[in-house]
Amino acid sequence: MIQIQLNLPESAFSALRSTPEEFAQELLIAAVVKWYEVGIISQSKATEITGISRQEFFQALHRFSVSPFQTTPEELTEEVSRG
Repeated sequence: MIQIQLNLPESAFSALRSTPEEFAQELLIAAVVKWYEVGIISQSKATEITGISRQEFFQALHRFSVSPFQTTPEELTEEVSRG
């Protein structure tokens, strides 16, 4: 496993009222949720990167108000009409 070091002010941890370890995990989850939202990674890659279960990933999506579906309603309508 590769480690990445970030230099943050100590006050950063108070924003989430967390320990540095909890802050780092939440930062990772937030990044992965955003990457998923914009279509860069899949759900399975997101759970692999974060080390959380798919259920926990769905909970994170809900917390960040991100849909678990990567298909837009328009794309679904188009797909159904072709089908």
